[in-house]
Formats: sequence, C-alpha cells, structure tokens
Amino acid sequence: MNQKVIVFLPAHNEEESIVQVIRKVPRNFHPQVDVEILVINDGSTDRTVEVAKEAGADHIYTHTVNKGLGASVREGLKQSYQLGADIAVMIDADNEYPAWEIPELIQPILDGEYDYTMGSRFLGTIDGMRIHRRLGNYFFTFLQSVLLRKWIYDGQSGMRAFSRQAIQHAEIIHDYNYAQVVTLNLVRKGFRVKEVPITYKVRSKGQSYIKFRAYMTSVFPAIVKEMSRCHKKVDIVRKPLETKRSVDKKTG
Repeated sequence: MNQKVIVFLPAHNEEESIVQVIRKVPRNFHPQVDVEILVINDGSTDRTVEVAKEAGADHIYTHTVNKGLGASVREGLKQSYQLGADIAVMIDADNEYPAWEIPELIQPILDGEYDYTMGSRFLGTIDGMRIHRRLGNYFFTFLQSVLLRKWIYDGQSGMRAFSRQAIQHAEIIHDYNYAQVVTLNLVRKGFRVKEVPITYKVRSKGQSYIKFRAYMTSVFPAIVKEMSRCHKKVDIVRKPLETKRSVDKKTG
C-alpha cells in the first residue's frame, strides 16, 4: 500500500509567495509515496486561497478570522490525520524553506528510524537571517536543549515532518506559535526526533507571521505551561514504513 504524505502550509496573506512553494513540492519522488497539499488559510484577506487553488493545492481549510500560527499548525495536523496521512509535513508558505528537500526530510520517518524530523538551517545553509532573529533562535533553541537534555541546533524551524503517531499525539497548547511547545511535547512523550540539514533564504515578499516582541513575550509562558504538564510515554510503533527503499534496507 502506498504511503500518503500530506504537505500542509499555514498561510496568512501569502498570495505573493504561496504559489512558488506549492509548485516546488515534489509530487512524484517515489512510486510508493502519494503526496497531497493542504493549505490552512488563517483568515487571509488577500487572494491566498484563489492562487493556492490555481497552483494545485488539493485541500483548503479556512479559519474565518486570523487565529495565529500555533492554531494553524494544530489544525494542519488535525486535518492531515483525518485525511489519512501516514506522514504530515509542515512548511511555511513564505518561500523561505526548500520545499524540494521534503524527500530528504521525511526519509528518516519512512525508514522507521525517527518519528519527528525538523529541517535545520544551522546544520545546512542559512542566507540573510537578521541578527535579532538569529540571536532569538539561538536563545530559545538553547533553552529547549537544556529542558530536554538533548542538543538541538534549530528549534524554530518552519519545516517539519511527523509520523502518523506523532500527528495523533502532538499537542500545541497556545495559538500564537508552536515551535518550542510541540518539540517539548513530543520528545517528552518518547518520540524520536532528528534534525535534517536544509537550505534557507530569507523571504523577499510579504510579512512574517511572527513579530519579534510578541514572540518573546508569548513563548515563555507557553514553555512554562508545557513543562508543568505531566505526559505518559507513548507506546510507539518502531518499524519502517513499507516502501521499496525500506524493503531493500531489510533484505540487503
């Protein structure tokens, strides 16, 4: 049976860039992997929905008002699960992240070696990130590493992939953002995380979902809240998905 990959894009007023992202998503990189694209339209007031449909998006889910990036990623995971995804890939709609590198991002999950992968800009290449964003990234990534007792290089990446079990159990406890809390949530539940090097360039069009001051004041309370919660370890199915490459690895 083919594996279904749902690539979902949280989008708020991204008509200038979302077309390029959708068109760069690889659709036929493996004969046993089917790829569908889902756009989570977070209260856009521009032509995001229209241009996404024209570019080939398979599914559109709309928030009638702008709820925030955390709420959009939560909805993307929920809709991906309901659509039957074996793997969900989240990628920002701003064309900063390399959609064409999705096959490399999901391969550790296809191989059954990891449950949750993050595209790491600092393990790959990074072009044009402003100093305040870089310093903020370093700080919050270091904080994640301390809390998890596991070294992480890029805790704020906007490109991630989730196994079906990770989709089911991932919890995002606030609407503003998701980056720190979902990693803390999944790793503390026993899910295996891996960072995959990616290439990155700063957006040339549109405005960021995240504002620096609001990010700094909103993320701390969410981290404290997440770390104060108790989680039971999930009984994770640790076997490779049955793609041709997985079969070859077992029999080779």
